[in-house]
Amino acid sequence: MRFIMIMIPAVYQGGNGGRVGADFTPPVDAVEKMTRYNEALIKAGALISLEGLHPIEKGARVTFSDGTPRVIDGPAVNSADVIGGYWIVQFKSKDEAIEWAKRIPAEKGDVIEIRQIQELSDFPVEVQQAAGIRVAV
Repeated sequence: MRFIMIMIPAVYQGGNGGRVGADFTPPVDAVEKMTRYNEALIKAGALISLEGLHPIEKGARVTFSDGTPRVIDGPAVNSADVIGGYWIVQFKSKDEAIEWAKRIPAEKGDVIEIRQIQELSDFPVEVQQAAGIRVAV
């Protein structure tokens, strides 16, 4: 099973230190701790990919509220919903993903959301066929 573990850092959450600026750089000790954690995921054969994301001040959001795309630059979301980075991992179960998430060297107030990644094989045959997958019936 593949999972995404999403980091929602406390530094983005209004009540826990507020927004970070576009020039935010993580502390060296935090990077060293996270690197050791990531190396443990690699050694366990669980890591597929990972990325950290630039602060929301450098981003944009495209909304389709009336069906027409509308672009909003910079911080345009509730700060409690801002993703700081993610890991794509493979484990045998959600429980195993949770155990690994509990080992993340997170700061006070950080949140890790774990979501299983959908595979086409999770869907009925008609959906798989609509996606262009040949399915033996």
